[in-house]
Amino acid sequence: MMIFYYLKTCNTCTRIINALNLPSNVVMQDIKSEPITVKQLEEMLKLSGSYEALFSKRAKLYKEMGLKDQTLTEKDFKHYILEHYTFLKRPVLLLENQIFIGNSKKTVEAAKQAISNM
Repeated sequence: MMIFYYLKTCNTCTRIINALNLPSNVVMQDIKSEPITVKQLEEMLKLSGSYEALFSKRAKLYKEMGLKDQTLTEKDFKHYILEHYTFLKRPVLLLENQIFIGNSKKTVEAAKQAISNM
């Protein structure tokens, strides 16, 4: 399955959507209006290797809740991602057995390459 997890109100996500030229069969999921499920997060974990890789340390709540001053475990990362959508590093693109997390140029270019090879 091909799925793109994003935030509709995020300008960076919108820019990346336009840059990627996603195929029409990619499922688009706005994580604010349709929160990710435990099953979806566990699928992302299989491909990413850790919940920490999926966790956004740029989220405003990360600082507000004092999480940056704590030592978080994988269980904590999972809990916070499921608790509030802003803790998922965005966007996340699942293409069959590949995952692309975040908005770095390197990640976006790798995703473009993977899409063009489909």
